[in-house]
Amino acid sequence: MIQTGLEQSHPALPTAETAEMNTILIIALLIIAFFVSLHLWTRKLTADGQKRVPQLGVVTPVSGGSIHFVERGDPSKQTIVLIHGLTGQLQHFTYALVDMLVDDYHVIAVDRPGCGYSTRDTSDLGQLPEQARMIQELLDSKGISDAVLVGHSLGGAIALAMALDYPEKTKALALLAPLTQKLPSTPQVFKPLEIRTEWLRSLIGNTLAVPLAAKTAPHTLGIVFAPEPAPADFLDRAGGALGLRPSAFITGAQDVAGIDASLETQMARYKELTVPGGILYGAQDAILSPEAQGEPMARFGLPLERIEGAGHMILITKPGACAAFIRRIAKAIPAQPEAV
Repeated sequence: MIQTGLEQSHPALPTAETAEMNTILIIALLIIAFFVSLHLWTRKLTADGQKRVPQLGVVTPVSGGSIHFVERGDPSKQTIVLIHGLTGQLQHFTYALVDMLVDDYHVIAVDRPGCGYSTRDTSDLGQLPEQARMIQELLDSKGISDAVLVGHSLGGAIALAMALDYPEKTKALALLAPLTQKLPSTPQVFKPLEIRTEWLRSLIGNTLAVPLAAKTAPHTLGIVFAPEPAPADFLDRAGGALGLRPSAFITGAQDVAGIDASLETQMARYKELTVPGGILYGAQDAILSPEAQGEPMARFGLPLERIEGAGHMILITKPGACAAFIRRIAKAIPAQPEAV
């Protein structure tokens, strides 16, 4: 049978399989475009955050990364080291507390490894003893061997790790709303950080996490500061804008995993504590319970005090009370005899 020219030029109709493949391709391209746009948005928010909250101090290399810190006051006076909590940065202390202590003490506020402008090389360095080691390495490099450690929230757990591993170099503990006990579950506001797979942390951190954090920041801060209001200048003066970076999300997720991996072992060692000190909590803390987290530490020499009407972020909302508490702890330290 001979085909006519008309028959030869007529295009074949697409099969069902071809149409399905075209649909899948279009969907894939839309998904890729979506994630690319999120990544570009993330890069813009990151650049904006670093512009709003520039590096304040010095970065010193330590084994496994580097520590960014601000140092103020007379080095001949008693050293106080300030360690912030989960998803925080040293600006939580420079917000007000550093200025209240600097006339009478040598004050060092650190960005925990991986936070702010500090770095850490691997995810396992999120475990409590590793973070403690890196901060102590910084202090050793500066010849500081008698620090009063002030840790807030997760920073409190790290201060405890330093007191357990380096008791001869820790003068006292002044813990603000510290994490001391294993939690039944991660606080709801930090649930998005419960990601155990490193590649997935990186993917989410570089796409979804930062734009979502930017959109939900007012709600999140409301929960973290409750029952007190979050200050209007938190993102700038307290460094909150630095949380709008992929590294902040990734580090936070590593920290949550690090807590799970190391806190129970640390709890079993509390009976070894020889460093004096105390604990201060906001009585209405909505993130960590003063009763569950503070009261058990009294039998290890760390009595609990409360601020009525205050929440979790007392280092920002009640800096005067925190400064007075730190002073009481520091003044209670027995003076060391001078060498003859």
